[in-house]
Amino acid sequence: MTDAAPLPARPEARSPRGFADRRGPGLIAERRIVQRVSEVYERWGFEPLDTGAFEYADALGKFLPDADRPNEGVFALQDDDDQWMALRYDLTAPLARFAAQNWETLPKPFRRYAFGPVWRNEKPGPGRFREFTQCDADTVGSDRPEADAEIIAMACEGLQAAGLPPGQAAVRVSNRKLFDGLFEAGGVTDPAQRLTALRAIDKFDRLGWSGVAALLGEGRLDESGDYTRGANLPLGVATTIEAFLGSAGDGAQTRAGTLDVIARCGGLGLAGEAALEELAGIDRALGAMRVSQDSVRFDPTIVRGLEYYTGAVFEAELLLETTDDRGRPVRFGSIGGGGRYDDLVARFTGESTPATGFSFGVSRLASALRAAGRADGATRGPVVVIVFGQDDMQAYLDAVSELRNAGIAAELYLGRAGMKAQMKYADRRGSPAVVMLGGDEIAAGQVTIKDLDAGRQLAAGVADNDVWKAERPGQITVARNALVAAIRSIIDVSSIT
Repeated sequence: MTDAAPLPARPEARSPRGFADRRGPGLIAERRIVQRVSEVYERWGFEPLDTGAFEYADALGKFLPDADRPNEGVFALQDDDDQWMALRYDLTAPLARFAAQNWETLPKPFRRYAFGPVWRNEKPGPGRFREFTQCDADTVGSDRPEADAEIIAMACEGLQAAGLPPGQAAVRVSNRKLFDGLFEAGGVTDPAQRLTALRAIDKFDRLGWSGVAALLGEGRLDESGDYTRGANLPLGVATTIEAFLGSAGDGAQTRAGTLDVIARCGGLGLAGEAALEELAGIDRALGAMRVSQDSVRFDPTIVRGLEYYTGAVFEAELLLETTDDRGRPVRFGSIGGGGRYDDLVARFTGESTPATGFSFGVSRLASALRAAGRADGATRGPVVVIVFGQDDMQAYLDAVSELRNAGIAAELYLGRAGMKAQMKYADRRGSPAVVMLGGDEIAAGQVTIKDLDAGRQLAAGVADNDVWKAERPGQITVARNALVAAIRSIIDVSSIT
């Protein structure tokens, strides 16, 4: 007798790090953000565009940190023709490819918005995922400062549409050329060294000067034990950058005042002077569009981590206090950003094509709103029609169809549990009410409705409100032909209580 073959090992049910499962409220919150921001983009005259999830790796370019190999920073695979393809890491690089590929047939400037998932093969953290959703708007083909200002103003309107009124978020603006000027003055000419330094400066709000100083020098070991190589800047250049970053806290109350403070730092060179002129043009346009000084601020510490930015850069910052599931403070920082990338299309065409855009990190923004107690994912579950037995299935199906035809979300319970379990199911779905059609109700031409919202409000401490209780009985029996009206009254009252 031979031993039985061992059973195959069962896989462990787990999700990869940085890839989140999203259901009901969280997913709906993200969809609402995308819908509301997209409506803003369309109102400002941007057309939708959808490009594929995969791009050829060389088309995407190596603009992410440490992208020395096709699969470093991105998720890549080799196609059957031996070409490397990678999942897009943002929506901007695919736009540059699309614009170059279709430039002759596009209206110029080309104004498009896009939304969808993007993927980055990087270290996940609080509110930072390897797969997340972005919602972008870009103008390709305009070098005017008004194009940057329009994108910034539209981002402010998008933040409000997403659920952040004025005072709860701000867009901070700077220009990459400011640091180009500082590097030129300090004799730093190596592009890789400059980029490493810029990525170090981009962490200023999170690491403070001590952390940035380490990254401008030899490098830094973080709390997890990971080591990041530094830029090895000359000490004098690092000292100049420290003073320059310190100018951000000099208390200027206006955008123009901030430009004056930056100008007084000196040593900006021709590139820095050009940056100040561009920022002044953006300020004038923002003023003409009546964008407040609080909503948009100039901040020389903003650089953005992606390599392809060439001029103005923007970053949306959440100003609300946020906490994790245990009530501990969490700093989300940037919830969106963008800038000018005048050389990205030229990678394909050889001709300079100015472009500017802004991207909402939808997944990150939804997480931040949830952490701030401002989640907009509350959803009404469907009305649930209880099933008592197979014999009356036609009555149940008629009721659920009638509710759906009236525009009311409804479902027929299709499990095999009893009455008590069905009620618990409806409560977990967040149903406003359940419909009960037992044999007695069907014979009498009636229907019994249990108001689940009323029970939830009572449990929340509204029990002492006699008027409210009188208007919201927990259970009613009405004529069968009054089903839709009775359910609608429950839903309508719930929407205003």
